[in-house]
Amino acid sequence: MASHLRTRPEIRLAEQGGAEPPQVVIVVVDAIDDDVLRLLRQIHRGTSARGVLIVTHVDEQQLVNAAECGFVGVVRRSEATPERMVQVIGAVAKGEGYVPPDLLGSLLAQVGRVQGQILEPRGLNFTGLAAREVEVLRLVAEGYDTADIALKLSYSERTIKNVLHAVMTRLNLKNRSHAVAYALRQGLI
Repeated sequence: MASHLRTRPEIRLAEQGGAEPPQVVIVVVDAIDDDVLRLLRQIHRGTSARGVLIVTHVDEQQLVNAAECGFVGVVRRSEATPERMVQVIGAVAKGEGYVPPDLLGSLLAQVGRVQGQILEPRGLNFTGLAAREVEVLRLVAEGYDTADIALKLSYSERTIKNVLHAVMTRLNLKNRSHAVAYALRQGLI
């Protein structure tokens, strides 16, 4: 893979442990087993680079496992032409993802099942915030103080303070402004 990419002017290969950290890490494997998942998790914890996985065989569950390890680009080895790799690496570097098209539908169906069967019954969404928490953050962003939010949502001021404290503690946020910034970045408000 490195020899194919080395000839592409739009790609600059970085050596492992080099002075400049890479934007994208590429891992090439035959199958996604427990050892590969450990490696992917280790890479995800050890770098801020986004991950591309080139794999010979991949099924829906393995795709989900790779995504949980921060690998947002997955390409089958049979489809890993230099042109495709440049396309996927560029997309992943920009914050986008790539999944084999034939697995995308089943991946989205699985996401829907998780939302409907696990998160919704607990009042959560994929951000890990409950609807009430999102609503409180939205009102904070609109400039309402604790008393106004409590009145507007028919809760006590203490409840509003507890909701904000729980969100900030769980997400390791420093203050209300930081919480609002997080909610904006996540597209919640």
